[in-house]
Amino acid sequence: MSKRVVVTGMGAVTPIGNTVDEMWQAMMESQCGIDQITKFDASTYPVTIAAEVKDFAIGDYIDRREARKMDPFSHFAVAASMQAIRDAGLEDPASRDPERIGTILGVGIGGFGSLEDSYEALFLKGPDRVPPMTIPKHIANEGPGNVAITLNCQGPCYAVTTACASGTDAITNAYRMIQAGACDMVITGGVEAAITKMGLMGFVVIKAVTADFNDRPKEASRPFDALRSGFVLGEGAGILVLESLEHAEKRGAKIYAELAGSAMTCDAEHLTAPHPEGRGAIQAMNLALKDAGLEPEQVDYINAHGTSTPLNDPFETKAIKAVYGDHAYKLKVSSTKSMTGHCIGGAGGIEAIASIKAITEGYIPPTINQTNPDPECDLDYVPNKPIQATVNVAQSNTFGFGGQNGVAIFKRFEG
Repeated sequence: MSKRVVVTGMGAVTPIGNTVDEMWQAMMESQCGIDQITKFDASTYPVTIAAEVKDFAIGDYIDRREARKMDPFSHFAVAASMQAIRDAGLEDPASRDPERIGTILGVGIGGFGSLEDSYEALFLKGPDRVPPMTIPKHIANEGPGNVAITLNCQGPCYAVTTACASGTDAITNAYRMIQAGACDMVITGGVEAAITKMGLMGFVVIKAVTADFNDRPKEASRPFDALRSGFVLGEGAGILVLESLEHAEKRGAKIYAELAGSAMTCDAEHLTAPHPEGRGAIQAMNLALKDAGLEPEQVDYINAHGTSTPLNDPFETKAIKAVYGDHAYKLKVSSTKSMTGHCIGGAGGIEAIASIKAITEGYIPPTINQTNPDPECDLDYVPNKPIQATVNVAQSNTFGFGGQNGVAIFKRFEG
């Protein structure tokens, strides 16, 4: 029999708060973390806004000399993971068995900023000026690698790279690892720090990000709204400590929720566009429900992928209705990307935390900027303000380039 898996710790570094509590409070106040880009001079770029992490200092977590060896995506991952371990009551290294702890993080892009800096050094200053830490800063697995080194986690350690589904797919990998008995505990979730010149323009040239709200950044991310015109690039990390129920109970851990089911699928259709009928998303939601042993009517809330793009939002609405039938109109569905922007590989971890908090706090975060109804998007998206509600089961959807679909279902813990 596979082991039950529970969430015992959470950590976050996001555009609307650098801890879980700060992030959740901002969501409850319908705050938006989108503003003018400060990381570089974007004044001549067609898009000048993004959802940046603010007032974050990696020196609050680790020695600055060690921090200089890491790209910002590793900074976010390490900080959020240290928060999560502390939250799980495992801050003392003697309280955990390093050989039984894995580290599996979703990283969509990796150290883009470090790579750009190294290219600039190569072409402007010559080949002998390429920084020696170029590769160790850039490659995706250095995010989980730096977490594992910092926290002495000696179990399986790797990155999952499935575009915007990376964080959720990492959670699924961690879930399976614990179910199989390969680990007692896994630090998992997602991270990204791709608000860079190339990161921004790479999305601009394929018309994925909105260029219509440079003068109104707080209004730019508007999932399911008729005026949506693209996502807003975000960054950050959302980290969970997943643990076998047996191990958590043995050490007397507090339990936030149970990870009841998950699934991963691929549309096998298009590199950047979702399947027009939502084939892979429908399959992933159905498989996750089956894995959780739940009927559609038992789900109370869906934290939607909800990117604010013309294609995603009606496609996701259609897919939800295909899976949930009449119950789709009773569900609460919201996109927290309206507040955080789209954090790419970090999205799945951040949105898993929002889903879990909906269960534990009895409030559903809103979809802000939802002011112009779209006939194709006709569900209850919790517009503009949070609502109080009993949430026993919450589902988190993440879909990504390459036709990737990741779904995780959390439920209220019952011993």
